[in-house]
Amino acid sequence: MEIIDVRRLSKDAQQLLRRQVIAARKDGQTYQAIRDSYGVQIGTACAWWKRYQTEGEAFIERDQRGRPKGSGTRLTAQQSQRIQRLIQDRMPDQLKLPFALWTRHAVQRLIESQYGVLLPIRTVGEYLKRWGYTPQRPARRAYEQCPKAVQRWLNEGYRAIAQRAREEGAKIHWGDETGLRSDHQAGRSYARADCTPVARIPARG
Repeated sequence: MEIIDVRRLSKDAQQLLRRQVIAARKDGQTYQAIRDSYGVQIGTACAWWKRYQTEGEAFIERDQRGRPKGSGTRLTAQQSQRIQRLIQDRMPDQLKLPFALWTRHAVQRLIESQYGVLLPIRTVGEYLKRWGYTPQRPARRAYEQCPKAVQRWLNEGYRAIAQRAREEGAKIHWGDETGLRSDHQAGRSYARADCTPVARIPARG
C-alpha cells in the first residue's frame, strides 16, 4: 500500500487511522504488516503505540497538531522553578560562579552546575523570556547595610532632624562622595520584569 502523509489528513481521518493502528497492534500485528495494510510509516506507528501505552484513549482522541506546548524542553518544571528561585534570591558570586551579574552566560553556567545540562545561549535566552525575566540595571546595595536599621533611622532619627530644621528655619543638605571601584558593574542583570535585581557590594573600598 502507498505510504500516507498523515500530516495532510483531516482531524477525523487522523483519529480513525490512529484507532486502526492501535487495534492492529493489540491484535499482535507487526509494524511491517501495519505499514502494508494502512500505509503508515513504521516509525509513526511505533510512536503512536508508545503514546497510547502512556496516554490511553486520550491520545487517540486528541485534536492538537504539532509539538505539544512545553514539549522538547531540556529542563523539567521543577528544575525551572529552582533556577528561577536561585536567580531571584542570589547573585552569581554567592553561588561561586565567576560572574557579577545574571547574564545569559551566567544562567547557562548555573544550569550546567546544578543539573549537568549545557544549553545553547539562545536556548537560555528563550527560557528567560518564557519565565518573564528581562535584563535590567541592578540597584546597588552594600553588604553591610541593614535594611531594618535604615528604616528605623528614617522613621525616628531623620524625623527628629527634619522637625528641628523646620523649627529653626534651616535647610537640610545631603552629601555623597564619588569614586571609582574595581568591582563596579555597569551592565545589566536578568530578573523578573516586576522585580529590580540588587547587586550587593562592600560599603568601603
